[in-house]
Formats: sequence, C-alpha cells, structure tokens
Amino acid sequence: LAGRRAGGMAAAGVAAGLGSSDFSDLREIKKQLLSVAERSRERGLQHSGKWASELAFALDPLPLSELPPPPALTEEDARDLDAYTLAKSYFDLKEYDRAAYFLRGCKSQKAYFLYMYSRYLSGEKKKDDETVDSLGPLEKGQVKNEALRELRVELSKKHKARELDGFGLYLYGVVLRKLDLVKEAIDVFVEAAHVLPLHWGAWLELCNLITDKEMLKFLSLPDTWMKEFFLAHIYTELQLIEEALQKYQSLIDAGFSKSTYIISQIAVAYHNIRDIDKALSIFNELRKQDPYRIENMDTFSNLLYVRSMKPELSYLAHNLCEIDKYRVETCCVIGNYYSLRSQHEKAALYFQRALKLNPRYLGAWTLMGHEYMEMKNTSAAIQAYRHAIEVNKRDYRAWYGLGQTYEILKMPFYCLYYYRRAHQLRPNDSRMLVALGECYEKLNQLVEAKKCYWRAYAVGDVEKMALVKLAKLHEQLNESEQAAQCYIKYIQDIYSCGEIVEHLEVSTAFRYLAQYYFKCKLWDEASACAQKCCAFNDTREEGKALLRQILQLRNQGETSSTDIAAPFFLPASLSANNTPTRRVSPLNLSSVTP
Repeated sequence: LAGRRAGGMAAAGVAAGLGSSDFSDLREIKKQLLSVAERSRERGLQHSGKWASELAFALDPLPLSELPPPPALTEEDARDLDAYTLAKSYFDLKEYDRAAYFLRGCKSQKAYFLYMYSRYLSGEKKKDDETVDSLGPLEKGQVKNEALRELRVELSKKHKARELDGFGLYLYGVVLRKLDLVKEAIDVFVEAAHVLPLHWGAWLELCNLITDKEMLKFLSLPDTWMKEFFLAHIYTELQLIEEALQKYQSLIDAGFSKSTYIISQIAVAYHNIRDIDKALSIFNELRKQDPYRIENMDTFSNLLYVRSMKPELSYLAHNLCEIDKYRVETCCVIGNYYSLRSQHEKAALYFQRALKLNPRYLGAWTLMGHEYMEMKNTSAAIQAYRHAIEVNKRDYRAWYGLGQTYEILKMPFYCLYYYRRAHQLRPNDSRMLVALGECYEKLNQLVEAKKCYWRAYAVGDVEKMALVKLAKLHEQLNESEQAAQCYIKYIQDIYSCGEIVEHLEVSTAFRYLAQYYFKCKLWDEASACAQKCCAFNDTREEGKALLRQILQLRNQGETSSTDIAAPFFLPASLSANNTPTRRVSPLNLSSVTP
C-alpha cells in the first residue's frame, strides 16, 4: 500500500507541474496556478490559495476548453467525502476541534491533511489565546502548542512510510519548525517543494529558515518556474536587493507585469535599500490598482513616516480603518500616525493591539520598541526588540534598536555586539557603521573607529556625519592634515548635495579649517574660512577674531607661507558665496586608516 501511495504521490507531483523553469507556456502555468489554488483551498490553506489566485489573475484568461478539470476522486476520497464536507464547514468557521473529531479514521490524503491541520491550528489558537494577556517574555516562553509533539510523532511515522503528499510534508515541516528542529524542517520543506512545487506555502516557510546566501547554495531545489519566485523573495529577505530586483524584472518580462504581488515586492525591495521616492511612487501605483489592499500597507506607512507626510499618513490610516480596523497592518499604520504626531503612548497602544491580533507579527514588535525608546522606557524597549528577534533573526532594525537602548544605558560592550549583528545584516548601511564607530570610540579602540567611519563614508553616508566624526578622531590624535582633509571633503559633500546648510557641523568644519590654514600661514584660505564662520551663530565671534588677527599680521608684513607644504586647499568656488553645483571628485583618503 505504501508503495502504491508513493507512486500516486509522484504522479500527482508531475500533474501539479514539476515542470521546467522556463516561462514559455504561460497558459500551462495559468492552469497549474488555478489547479493548486483550488487544492490549497480544499485543505484550508487560505494564504497559499490566495497567492496562486492573485498570480493567475495577472495572466490572460483561459478559454472554456482549456480550464483545468477538477481533481480526480479516489475510492478513499469517495468514502471520506461526507466526513470531509462536514468537517470542512466546521474548519471554515474556526471550530478546529470539532472538525478534527469528525475526521478521525479518515484515510484519504485530503481528509487526513485536514484532520492533522485542524489539530495543529486548534493548538495554535489555544496558545495565542493564552499569550494575548501576557506579552512579557517569561510568561510567553512558557506558553506552548501542546499538540505539536503528538503531531510530530504521527507525521514522522507517515513520513518514514512515504505516505505523505506535498501538503502533508509541508505540515510536517511546520510542526518541526515550531519545535525548533530547524535542520530537519529545512530538509522536509525541500522535499515538499520537490513533491509539490506549486505550493507557495512550503517555499515561504523555507525562506524564513534560510539565514544567509551560503545556506541557499547547499539546497537542492526543484528546477521549476516557482523557484524564480522563491529566489526573488529570499534575495529580498537577505537584503540582496540588486539580485532581487533583477529577478522581479525578469518575471515581469516573462508575462507577470500585472501581478500586484510582484509590484508590492518591488516596492518593499526599494524600501529596504531606502530608495524612498521610488518605493513611494510604486506603493501609490499599487494602491490605484488594488485600492482595498491591506497587505504591505504598514511598510508604505513607514515610508510616509520617514518623510513626515502627515496628511498622506492620516488619509491612509482613515482609509484602512474603513476597510478593516482589526487587521495588524491597520493597527501599525495608526500607530505610525500617532507616533508622527508625537503621541507615543497612543502609538504603543496600537502596536500592542496589533500584537494581540498576531503575536508573531514582526513589524509591530520593532515599532513598539521604537515607541518605548521615545518614552525613555528602555527595559520595555529591550523586551520588544528581543521579541522581534525571536520572530525573525534577520530583522536588522531590532538588532540596531537593542544597540541604541544599551547605548542609553551606557553599556558599550553590549552595544558593540548588537550593532555588529545589525551591520552583518546590512553591511552597506552607513548608520550601522557610524553607530559601530561611536561604540569603538567609547571603548577607546580608535583604529577600529576610524575604519568604521571611513567605511560608512565609502558606502554612501546617509546622515552625512561619518566624515565629521572621522575628522574629530584625527583631531584627537593630532593628525591635523587628515582632519583638514576630512573637513574639506565634508564641506564639498554638503554643498554639492544642494542642501540648505543648516548642518550643525558645517560651522565646526569651517572653524577648524580656518585655524588649520592660519597655523599653515595660508592667509587667503584662512580668511575665506573665517568669513564663512561669521555666517553661523556659534562661530561668528571666533571668525571675526581670526579675521582681525589675519589683518594685523598682514599689516605687519607677514606674507603667506609658500615653503610649508599644505596640499589641502578649500575649493576656490567655496571661498566666495557661490556654491558648487557639481559633485567634486572624492579626495584620496586611503592614507587615513591603517
């Protein structure tokens, strides 16, 4: 019997479209998607069904003659049909124990899956109900899904006998993951992807377990077109955004240009690399195509928050409230809205509400941590960030948040550990590098600090602070030439960006350069910088004093020095009031750090 079942299972895999990885036959792909959407819905796998349906909707409609036939019924299916139909109606009403009761003893693959899945969801529901009232880490850790161990024992017997189909393997993998048996879970999900490559749920679970690109290389995945969607998704998760965007572009070119799923993923990818304008325009386009969509709208609200777009964020919050006020994404959007209005207690309340709806919702834990930070409640912030990491170890914002909380608590060694983790996840994010540099500075490891600041500048400094911090380090170490070079580059950067010079440190840079050129006896450059100092309140008096000194020395017949080597001149265009419009080529700072 086991052999016969395994054979049937393999045939089902072929029928489900193990297929090749090319996209030449979009009609066949559409048939496969419609078929797997129906099969997922029959088993209560709503999200996988929705994903397949959305993707199928993006392709051209099929003529009647080409529509996929309903799945063929076996003898076992026929015997279990009445019990299955009854149990499925209970399952849809979330009466999981009742559904499982009527499915006992069913032998068909579909009914057996629903029986096991009902038991699993019943345990999860009870666990969530207990968790809701206690969001503290100690109580939460003690709440377990009691059904998991029994399910594992039963499913592993079936697995050894090779009696599980693709959906059964998926459920077995989920149970293993919940029991923290990660290695075994990965093997089972890979097997599920081979047996039923069209089931998105198995691919998605695999995404959540892969922590780096190396791990991805060692997986033997089926050569199917679904693998392209999986790779695009995992690249986004692993912050390999360039590769992800290439994959999504190739999927659009292959014929999925109308897919709202792909559009939303591209928007999320741009959000991850902080290309805020591009991400905002894609989200706005997405909302025109799918105005009642709630998924990913919390990410959209994060972008509006960063840009301080109060009216747009207010409109989004009201709009989502009208659609469904009890969705986690809606609660997060409202939380962001109150946070932007500096009503942090109210914001934290909405993030807590989101977590009561779904305690494993990553974004809400991180955002709640940020709110507690604003309220100076560091212990609550640490708890929230730790929960976020429990849910997803790849969430760099939570690691970075933990670093910030320990910085407030003046515990630099802890800071260093958390900032390092954040940097590993986002190696090209200058904010992580600047934070690391500050940590090393506090620990008096100045060589390491210099490396961090220099690297932050090299990868594209978002906050334009790395060069100033590097210059101040050189000042501390009496390396005046390198300090001057850093300040010059900083000033060039600020002016070439066309930003309004409200930057606090611009005056510091001009003051240092004025003094530096003065020491080098370069009167013209020194007076140009001193005049610039007069434009800022905090350096005005020093600038005037220096100009008086220069005038005095010039009157005494002191000439500008020519014998002192001073290779660092303020750009001529900055000596007057005009500002350069083009970006000046970077100075060679390779000598700055060891």
